[in-house]
Amino acid sequence: MKYLHTMVRVKNLDESLAFYCDALGLKEQYRKDIPEGKFTLVFLAAPGDEEAQVELTYNWEGEENETGYSEGRNFGHLAYHVDDIYKTCQHLMDKGVVINRPPRDGRMAFVRSPDNISIELLQKGPALEVKEPWASMPNVGHW
Repeated sequence: MKYLHTMVRVKNLDESLAFYCDALGLKEQYRKDIPEGKFTLVFLAAPGDEEAQVELTYNWEGEENETGYSEGRNFGHLAYHVDDIYKTCQHLMDKGVVINRPPRDGRMAFVRSPDNISIELLQKGPALEVKEPWASMPNVGHW
């Protein structure tokens, strides 16, 4: 058995690609338009870890619910190791991403995609030294 990918449905493909690729740093591996099914699949992966993929599924006709897909409690989060949790969070903030759970401990942070998919960011290796402004930054929303 081999892990292939995790699929998440997205309501706006451009917004989602801006988040996952431009802000988070994933790279598009390939995409498939399925005209008969009226949907597009876009497969993304972290550089250097192309076998563990995220599949974005975009239905062309959208959802009846204008806010997009509801959060299912049966899905927890996607998780990624990062080389520097502070630099990663600063980069995400510079891209307009809200840091829902700041890396106060120098080890872990949470953000959300435009479709409310929770993303856990974990410091690779030992936790970094606790420092400001992260140490006193409050949680925002939920993750």
